[in-house]
Amino acid sequence: MTITMIALLAAAGFLSGAVNAIAGGGTFLTFGAMTLAGVPPISANATSSIVQFPGYITSTIAYRDEIAHRWRSALLLAIVSVVGAFAGAFALLSLDNPSFRQIVPWLLAAATAVFAAGPWLKPKSSTERSGNSPACIIGQFLTSIYGGFFGAGMGIMMLAVLGITTGGTYHHLNALKNLLAVLIAAVAIVVFVGGGVIAWAEAIVMIPAGALGGYAGVWMARRVPQSVMRWCVVAVGIGLTVYYFVTG
Repeated sequence: MTITMIALLAAAGFLSGAVNAIAGGGTFLTFGAMTLAGVPPISANATSSIVQFPGYITSTIAYRDEIAHRWRSALLLAIVSVVGAFAGAFALLSLDNPSFRQIVPWLLAAATAVFAAGPWLKPKSSTERSGNSPACIIGQFLTSIYGGFFGAGMGIMMLAVLGITTGGTYHHLNALKNLLAVLIAAVAIVVFVGGGVIAWAEAIVMIPAGALGGYAGVWMARRVPQSVMRWCVVAVGIGLTVYYFVTG
């Protein structure tokens, strides 16, 4: 890698950590940077899971009290998420890069649309219901399959599904979402590492940068409007979508 490319990857890792702390959507930045670096799409997607993982862990730790409050729902949904993530990750590895390349623009377009609609999908506080309902289990299973397969926009999808099917305060839903995201990402990482599709050189550059960005994101969150960061990420998503459609 050239110095310029290392700087680009580090910047993307840093910004992905920051925007995840503020508005989410860091996968768009890491996936886009690795695309520019010439990383094949399957490896770029798989490596993004590793880059985002530290931020998921720290967010989950911060929400440990809320998770303890809903541990029964968390336990069942955790099992469902692990099974779904395995299915999604293995489905990705069953494809070759040309096949995955053909569906990437559609995935990006859908994820960008979901991310742009995030403020309207954000759940409102409601009466908390059991997370053991068939609707909740099926919804989380489908979301975790998507998360294992691609991942961009997964958090917003999960919040929307949990909000509709279980209710509760936003922070309780966000805590549960973060825990399940850790499990989905961990499963995907195990499968992708075993499949030999991780771009380790790029990951080594972006992981520490992402950790720093996540820390800086707390500072930025107090000074940069969330809407500004959100629409910057949407712009990246639109750019990536157009790029993959045009070059496909």
